[in-house]
Amino acid sequence: MTAQPVLDFHVRLAPRPGAAARLLAALDDCGLARAVVCAGGTIDLDTLARQLTDGGHVETDADNDAVLAACAGTDRRLVPFWFANPHRPPGAYRERAAEFRGLEVSPAVHGVALTDPRVTALVEVAADNGHPVYTVCLARPGAGVADLVSLARRFPQTDFVLGHSGIGNIDFHALALIRDEPNILLETSGGYTCVAEAAIDRLGAARVVFGSEYPLQHPAVELAKFTAIATTPADWRQIAWENAHRLLGEEKP
Repeated sequence: MTAQPVLDFHVRLAPRPGAAARLLAALDDCGLARAVVCAGGTIDLDTLARQLTDGGHVETDADNDAVLAACAGTDRRLVPFWFANPHRPPGAYRERAAEFRGLEVSPAVHGVALTDPRVTALVEVAADNGHPVYTVCLARPGAGVADLVSLARRFPQTDFVLGHSGIGNIDFHALALIRDEPNILLETSGGYTCVAEAAIDRLGAARVVFGSEYPLQHPAVELAKFTAIATTPADWRQIAWENAHRLLGEEKP
């Protein structure tokens, strides 16, 4: 699937020695031209897994400076997103928004619902700066796909990206919920091939973006998903390249 250029819309970078070099090597190995980078390492995976099952949260700040440093000097190959901590006022994001290209909020990590005024305040900053908003929904009150729909309707000029193919591996219901919301796109990491295929069919290729969730998922695995469903070259170019550039407010190279 890499005969056409690919922008991976969701990778993570933990503030660890050599992490940036390993990320670039993984992109090279898979033939990926660019990637949107969010901070990783904000929560250890055992704690995250427990929170996904039982609830809970951390109030740890993401290392956005490490992301910015890694992206610098890559000639726009790595694109930095601000990973917000809703337990903090939005002032830091507002002050530094020009250095970043988008916003991520994570109910799974910080435990703050998409319906919470603190998230709304962050999205207001994103809207003021033309940033897309990436989030992952959960099967709990205030953090579901229907809650994302409500948030997106309040900001119709702002693009939202529903990560990981919705909730779980087979979330056809998410596709139904976002179908009539043109400012919500679906990022396909994690979901089964049947969901990716249905997303193209039900939403259209113009509302689907490729992402891998590296390093938790190797990009090669997510690329194989689109090979398996025999994505047409025209659809693949939109999913892998054109839609991401539109979200970033960039002309397609």
